[in-house]
Amino acid sequence: QVQLVESGGGLVQAGGSLRLSCAVSGGTFSTSAMAWFRQAPGEQRELVAAMTSGGSTNYADSVKGRFTISRDNAKNTVYLQMNSLKPEDTAIYYCAGSRYSGTYYYPGSYGYWGQGTQVTVSS
Repeated sequence: QVQLVESGGGLVQAGGSLRLSCAVSGGTFSTSAMAWFRQAPGEQRELVAAMTSGGSTNYADSVKGRFTISRDNAKNTVYLQMNSLKPEDTAIYYCAGSRYSGTYYYPGSYGYWGQGTQVTVSS
């Protein structure tokens, strides 16, 4: 049974930084594509950043240059470093994992999800 547990969310002022972590148990983490999505109230869930098992990354245009996704296969953990945060980054952030190794942009491509962690950026 694959489980994903996020941590690191919270309240931060605009311009600040947060690092989200997602610890994965079960499955084969090192061969799995991982991603971070977010969902604001009344909005659809959107891709923030994705990483293939080989380390290739993709980012939403809105976060390029500010957010960085990374993974530590020894710790079965994926991270999202968020810098220069803006109020529009406020959302619940979800970690997602795939059984496959490529680049996937849509929530339906990921079979495993964490419970979400709230990120609130005040102006």
